Amino acid sequence: MANVADFFIDTLKRAGVTRIWGLPGDSLNAFTDALRRDSGDDAIRWMHMRHEEAAAFAAGAEAELTGELAVVAGSCGPGNLHFINGLFDANRNRVPLLAIASHIPSAEIGSTYFQETHPQELFRECSVYTELVSDPAQLPWVLEIAMRTAVEKRGVAVVVVPGDVFFADAPDRRPTAPIRAAGSTVLPSASALAAAATALNDAKKVTILAGSGVAGAHDEVLALAETLQAPIVHALRGKEHIEWDNPYDVGMTGLLGFSSGYKAMESCDTLLMLGTDFPYRQFFPSKATVIQVDIRGEQLGRRTPIDVGLVGGVKETANALLPLLQGDRSSKHLDDSVAHYRTTRERLDDLAVDDGKAPVRPEYVARVLDELADQDAVFTADVGSPVIWAARYLHMNGKRRLIGSFAHGSMANAMPQALGVQGVDRSRQVIALAGDGGLAMLLGDLLSIRQNDLPVKIVVFNNSSLNFVELEMKAAGIVNFGTGLDNPSFAAIAEAMGITGIRVEKGSELRGAIAQALATDGPVLVDVVTARQELAMPPSITLAQAKGFSLWALRTVLSGRGDELIDLADTNVWRRLFH
Repeated sequence: MANVADFFIDTLKRAGVTRIWGLPGDSLNAFTDALRRDSGDDAIRWMHMRHEEAAAFAAGAEAELTGELAVVAGSCGPGNLHFINGLFDANRNRVPLLAIASHIPSAEIGSTYFQETHPQELFRECSVYTELVSDPAQLPWVLEIAMRTAVEKRGVAVVVVPGDVFFADAPDRRPTAPIRAAGSTVLPSASALAAAATALNDAKKVTILAGSGVAGAHDEVLALAETLQAPIVHALRGKEHIEWDNPYDVGMTGLLGFSSGYKAMESCDTLLMLGTDFPYRQFFPSKATVIQVDIRGEQLGRRTPIDVGLVGGVKETANALLPLLQGDRSSKHLDDSVAHYRTTRERLDDLAVDDGKAPVRPEYVARVLDELADQDAVFTADVGSPVIWAARYLHMNGKRRLIGSFAHGSMANAMPQALGVQGVDRSRQVIALAGDGGLAMLLGDLLSIRQNDLPVKIVVFNNSSLNFVELEMKAAGIVNFGTGLDNPSFAAIAEAMGITGIRVEKGSELRGAIAQALATDGPVLVDVVTARQELAMPPSITLAQAKGFSLWALRTVLSGRGDELIDLADTNVWRRLFH
């Protein structure tokens, strides 16, 4: 007779699940044994990982790429705890993910048994649904509710199952319909649309701020921009959805953004926010009328005071709003913003060159990747300086994807997320822009690349430091401390793990190395020694930040580390003047 684990696997298969990321353990034995015994053509593949956090990152990236339910599984106690960071990331990225968290024997719960934790409490903050299955009869209902909640609320659902319950006889219940997202549209009320149209028709200088909610609404947003003669600023998570084929694009704003994006928002009299949860209040205009469109009503006014709020999908809302808007507007605000962006873009591109010196400029690494990567490549980027260079130098085109820990902001995301993406399609080019600190944090899962036969390409920005942390210290006027990294050759480590490793120490070597890596059938790690003191300046420097840099320079000299100041000047002044 089939057991609970068999029922679990059958339900997942009916929902279209084809792989499960995870790490085995004794409390998960019945589940992994059910996977072993299920050997049909539609068998679910077990994607063995070396750390549960990496497994959760991988599953989250799969869900983000496909929009479909992805699954991760792990054992009780410490295995559950290792999940947490990756699940937080997936939940904050709003991707549908089912986490199967096995638990200690049900008779021992509450006895401080070996490896005992309280999973429901652990996972509640990083999930949209968490429930313990203590009786096999619960399972069909709990599992279906969990899967539907993950898919419809777009978040993490956790099903906690004691190891002995997996071995119990399966409940007798007819199969449910396959659990897939039910398509729906959300349109604002007529009164809200009228209020937004009135505010926009009264405006002289409109700027659009686009976030990830504009996915699938590229043409509609551009139609709004044309009618309103509005520049389009994008948040980082909106980049892949709106940047391409966009004559109204003026770049990003925020800590990673461009001065042109910041200025287009600061100089507008009306800001139209479309599908964005952009969190940095200091970058919002101080005096503008603000109109916000979001499919989740609880998001309205969360980041800045608004004058008009509309609950709806961006595509539907834009189509409903367009007939209500007046045309024949002045293009001066748009023209000024686009001209500023072109100047800013040229200055940024001037930095992304081989200046003939070592170490290599990180901007140049990102630019070469952009030029050589496939037109449908998927990029993952580590939090820290790699995501800055990805945001500024990778160009999206409607086919490429850019995935990262953009809401949760975790280190060590790029490499395991690349595994998750590559697991979906082994023929698609997947490139991880990894920081040296981030890669080292989950370094063991390089072995998972080899074991799962995934042709991931990893490019390491090896600057021997926690680079973005150093920048934050400089801005705060603090002398760098505790940020240096004594790195090995990551290329040599890759080779020892059965992965092709390439070391790059000069700019002249870079293009050939990247081309070689991308042309290789299997996995490759390119270890690029990059400039440590490269400054990634935010688009607007506050007085406090300027004061902080001055204090950092003074304190650095007084602490006997003036060579760092010379290196900073060489990297950011002389090399830019005389490259």
